[in-house]
Amino acid sequence: MASPSAPFVSLLLPPSPKPSTTVSSLLNLPPSRFPPAGNTISSGDRFKCSAGGIGFFTKLGRLIKEKAKNDVEKIFSGFSKTRDNLAVIDELLLYWNLADTDRILDELEEALLVSDFGPKITIKIVESLREDIYAGKLKSGTEIKDALKKIVLDLLTSKTNKTELQLGFRKPAVIMVVGVNGGGKTTSLGKLAHRLKKEGVKILMAAGDTFRAAASDQLEVWAERTGSEIVVGEGEKVKASSVLSQAVKRGKQEGFDVVLCDTSGRLHTNYSLMEELISCKKAVGKVIPGAPNEMLLVLDGTTGLNMLPQAREFNDVVGITGLILTKLDGSARGGCVVSVVDELGIPIKSKSDNRVFVLVRSLGAPDL
Repeated sequence: MASPSAPFVSLLLPPSPKPSTTVSSLLNLPPSRFPPAGNTISSGDRFKCSAGGIGFFTKLGRLIKEKAKNDVEKIFSGFSKTRDNLAVIDELLLYWNLADTDRILDELEEALLVSDFGPKITIKIVESLREDIYAGKLKSGTEIKDALKKIVLDLLTSKTNKTELQLGFRKPAVIMVVGVNGGGKTTSLGKLAHRLKKEGVKILMAAGDTFRAAASDQLEVWAERTGSEIVVGEGEKVKASSVLSQAVKRGKQEGFDVVLCDTSGRLHTNYSLMEELISCKKAVGKVIPGAPNEMLLVLDGTTGLNMLPQAREFNDVVGITGLILTKLDGSARGGCVVSVVDELGIPIKSKSDNRVFVLVRSLGAPDL
């Protein structure tokens, strides 16, 4: 018999909670692994989170490492444009056969044009290869590539062999550096001074760039770095010819071995500025008959096919004796210099911080 107090006990107990009806329960979905909204996470659970274990300095270190990696990749991809264009040659010649000769030579012609060789030199190279292939002299892709290297090297070296600076026996030897604006004349002059200084040469610099405001300051920094003396013009309207003349006179009187003359950048199409360059050359020649010993033209590797008209004009006006190629450590392709050397017979005296010439290196040939 049931106890009479049972109903009263049940009335005193709290009602049992009813199961909550949710969308997940209605659709028979599996329970979520995330806590419901409004629930708080205990401090123990918070410190167990894996993301919380990475500190600020760890994240900063990772960011710096990733940034450094990207910078290094940019530096070492400097020659990528020429290398990528000329890498087509390897692919073309890998599966070469006689039946595909015309098609492969057409694609080779396109690759050379894209690398700024110029139409005249490109046709000359391709037709020479075509004749040797059909004559049976070249029978494999490797032989064709070796022949291509040889043709390019012959074009760069066959018409001239005076790749070293011609300083002569009379002191001081005078070297003038000319070129268009922003080509790298002052920097090239500083690097040239560094190179000669290591050989024990006593150097005097002449700040002949009287147009650009910071040119003299820049050359003074190079003089300090290389331990060289420098002559700078006094006054705002000083003429470049007078600065160079004073520098050569001082070099002669004080027994310097080499006088390095910087000049202002000028467009090769500007007649009056080119005439001023002639007066600079004459001023130097009055102090030392036959000077300058070298007239070096700085060619910016990024100018492409415009190298050739620049070299023509400067050579006609002052007589260029050598070329300095700059900015070849970037995306420059530099193929047009082959046309310059072939047409004008002017040797390459220096290659941008002593780097291997881009074009020849891309073909796998030795340095000049």
